[in-house]
Amino acid sequence: MRTALLAWDYPPAPSGLSTAAREIAESLSALGITVTVFTLDRTGSGDHGGVTIEGIGLPPGSPLARLRQWGSAGHLAAPMAFRRAVLRAHARTPFACIEATNWYGPACLLGGGGAPPLVTRNSTPAAFSREPAASLRDRLDGLAADRLERRQARASAGLISNTGEHAGRMTALYGLRPARPHAVIGLSLPPEMLDRARAAPYPEATDGPVRLLFVGRAEPRKGFDLLLAAAAILGADHEAGTLPPFEIALVGVPEADLPADCPAVARRRLRPLGRIDGVALEAAYGQAHAVLAPSRYESFGLVYQEALAHGRPVVACAVDASARAFVGAPGAGLLASEATGAALADAIRPLLLDSGLRLRLRDRALAASGAFDRARLGSETLALYERAIAGARQGR
Repeated sequence: MRTALLAWDYPPAPSGLSTAAREIAESLSALGITVTVFTLDRTGSGDHGGVTIEGIGLPPGSPLARLRQWGSAGHLAAPMAFRRAVLRAHARTPFACIEATNWYGPACLLGGGGAPPLVTRNSTPAAFSREPAASLRDRLDGLAADRLERRQARASAGLISNTGEHAGRMTALYGLRPARPHAVIGLSLPPEMLDRARAAPYPEATDGPVRLLFVGRAEPRKGFDLLLAAAAILGADHEAGTLPPFEIALVGVPEADLPADCPAVARRRLRPLGRIDGVALEAAYGQAHAVLAPSRYESFGLVYQEALAHGRPVVACAVDASARAFVGAPGAGLLASEATGAALADAIRPLLLDSGLRLRLRDRALAASGAFDRARLGSETLALYERAIAGARQGR
């Protein structure tokens, strides 16, 4: 089988979508499937991990690059580039199917019309990451993204979601027919990273600060507002002498993303690191005593899985179904009872006070890690591909 995988970016780009794309591609390649990744974050061709990488980045000043700078219409530039590149390659050597993320509908122009059957793997949709629109342009921009995602999902011969709850929400959001193949398949982590993570020593208890780590964007879906509120509460407690010193490293959050009204008592606890590469990210996990991941919603939650692989207790939010499944159920961390700064502070506080609790939760985190591996990801993805291809042949 020969397949195409559409990606906004690909490693070494440090994003969740990039990591997922590599795991999908290399898990399929390990089964003997010929995989070509079309990615928009570079130009040129290459091979890595048995996967062919085709960079289709838009040259500056090209018609599609100029189109991409426009408002709502600009969202069509990437789908047009993906369609052109995939169909050209398909004409030379046919693909059995195409896979793409739902995020901003990169394959929305590839459903039908002589293209191979399309499979959409649902990440968190754009609508769930959007902050309240402050302008008409923002609202129109969001509406365009939602329509592209819906168009792609409805044109797909098969769909994949990361959890059962996620599948249900995507079915409702996109108005999908229940008869269409829709598999629930969890993502994996790179085997070499898992090996290094599990072997990484846990920081010893010292008189220094308890080191907490946040990995994500400064947005409400990731619970960044909750983190800032909790940092202010806990920072005040420390300065009152009731908590030990602590710091919160912020990966993916540059100094400029801290709001102007961030309280000084919280800012003194924060260490913004901005975007960092994979080596630096592993080092950040290794230095942390615990990971803060208070997302209101995750389609899967790669941060949860990365933290568990490193044996780091996770503080998450009970409103997220993935947090309840991957953190709460195995007892691999603590859950804030609600999406408030006070509840998050209450969940973090025991970890600051009790090094023995941190070690007990570390053991549970390690035990919970490794539930999702490449063998499972590849075989379950291939099974869904085969169902989607069969359905497309029958005209469903």
